[in-house]
Amino acid sequence: MSGLALRSKGHWGYDDAFLAACRDELTLRQEDLAPGTATVAEDGAGRVLGFVLVDGAPPQGRLDMLFVDPSAIGSGLGRRLFAAALSTARGLGMSRLTIDADPYAEPFYRAMGAQVTGTVPSGSVPGRLLPLMAVDVPPTDPPATPPADPPATPPAGTLP
Repeated sequence: MSGLALRSKGHWGYDDAFLAACRDELTLRQEDLAPGTATVAEDGAGRVLGFVLVDGAPPQGRLDMLFVDPSAIGSGLGRRLFAAALSTARGLGMSRLTIDADPYAEPFYRAMGAQVTGTVPSGSVPGRLLPLMAVDVPPTDPPATPPADPPATPPAGTLP
């Protein structure tokens, strides 16, 4: 999944030096994957197409990472992973999620209902500021609608 995170970040045209600076921050460790906080989407062949991590403690959590493989960007998978993150947060008793957003991802998060609340320093690039965003966790899942893309086959119990 760490490789997927770097490929996804690279989709936005960042150069090799920038991606090298981000490598440590985008490397997942076992402790990042606490039970019940990660959602992984795979295709029918078992290839990971995306993932999302939620962490923190109620009432406010954090959308820690949301990455989609470049081959699946624009397919609706990001929206489904975001919805899964809200469902996870609700299940953990959270009413709000904050997001340290990449500037290129800000329009996506705005479309998902998040709002910019300030800025936060990058954990990888000194002097770089990122949009700090927040979204309220709805009390229930929105009504199901047919996906706009062919559904990925997630591991059991991970993605609706």
